[in-house]
Amino acid sequence: MLNKGGNRDTKRLLMDRSVPGRVGVVTPGLDVPAAPLPDAAYLRDDLPLPEVSEPEVVQYFTALSQLNFSIDTHFYPLGSCTMKYNPKVNDEVAFLPGFAGIHPQQPAEQSQGALELLYRLQDFLTEVTGMATTSLATLAGAHGELGGVLMMRAYHLARGDSGRTRMGIPDSAHGTNPASAAMAGFDVVTIPSDADGNTDLAALQELAGDDLAGVMITLPSTLGLFDTNILEVCRIVHECGGLVYGDGANMNALLGRAKLGQLGFDVCHLNLHKTFSTPHGGGGPGAGPIGKISGFHGNFGVLVRAYTYIRTLGAAGLLSISGNAVLNANYIMESLKDIYELPYDRTCMHEVVFSADRQRERGVSGLEVAKRLLDYGFHAPTMYFPLIVHEALMIEPTESETKETLDAFIDALRAIDAEATAEPELVQHAPHSTPVSRLDEATAARRPVLRWEAVAD
Repeated sequence: MLNKGGNRDTKRLLMDRSVPGRVGVVTPGLDVPAAPLPDAAYLRDDLPLPEVSEPEVVQYFTALSQLNFSIDTHFYPLGSCTMKYNPKVNDEVAFLPGFAGIHPQQPAEQSQGALELLYRLQDFLTEVTGMATTSLATLAGAHGELGGVLMMRAYHLARGDSGRTRMGIPDSAHGTNPASAAMAGFDVVTIPSDADGNTDLAALQELAGDDLAGVMITLPSTLGLFDTNILEVCRIVHECGGLVYGDGANMNALLGRAKLGQLGFDVCHLNLHKTFSTPHGGGGPGAGPIGKISGFHGNFGVLVRAYTYIRTLGAAGLLSISGNAVLNANYIMESLKDIYELPYDRTCMHEVVFSADRQRERGVSGLEVAKRLLDYGFHAPTMYFPLIVHEALMIEPTESETKETLDAFIDALRAIDAEATAEPELVQHAPHSTPVSRLDEATAARRPVLRWEAVAD
């Protein structure tokens, strides 16, 4: 895990730098009464902590940070995740002492500024979605899903309608949808997509009955498509007494142009960390506003960033987000569909899903195409999702990337396609220029090495 451009000192592990007696920080003398130590059974004196100077610590972690792809250094076309640029003013506002240092149990009279921000953000999101009201408490998109389906269950039970046990979910859905429905106690029934990538209305009609609690629809879908059957989907579900849940994870494609509430959705969540600018690589933090399901006020820092983003852009700016997100995705789609298979050849929304089947015929898989992109300086797209697309490459350019960046990315994918014909072995064994070459991913997932061990040179 070495940075190819670094010197020898930046490559060594922190433990390898350790020199007995070297001090990185001098702590001031104790100016409060000493607290008693825990029982000796809980104390250790054999923990081999490194003894290093402060510059060595800074060099080490800076070198580590340069081994990774990041939003601030690379194009990150990770489909279904909207890994876009996070304006620095959002961070600056979130770091203001009154926001960063506030405590959730601080008295209300000392928290009026923060509470006003949350109140205004709720109003903004209610307007964006076309719903009746908004709550900010949930801590992630999947947490919002769970809150939403629990609300749906509570609605049916409050009406004495306890027989609604089934939840319909499209086959293109995020994996968290069926998980959330199952956790809420529903039996998950898969709804197939039709030939155009929309919800299959015939299958939905068969499902619609007295035992249907509702359906969970992602709009736009994870295929990157606007479901042109959506009004009919809502009508069918409502006529049988069910509810329609909206997974708003991809709302950056609809901002200012379509409201889920006006389309017929009864409850929805938004991924603020995606649509409103806090990239969530590594799994968090997130914010999926919907209902009261956690302590205090959700991930407050993410909410501050979302509020700042909305206030900075205004109504015209939100329109530009959706316009540019859709424009960029369609630009990539049109530029590559002659060489990468396009399962659904129609105008896409915020992302485009290709298949690498044509490259697979020449011995190069979608995974290997994605690995080879690393050599060209681009983060890999989402691979093999949605599951209904064979050899799927799911690409979301986001609205914040320039045409020059998109052209370079397109050129790289076209070059990789040419390599799949002329030099397939080059692609099959990629990446070649990254700090870490091809990994044994199965072993890394099943038997990860989580402890440092000294290795002889």
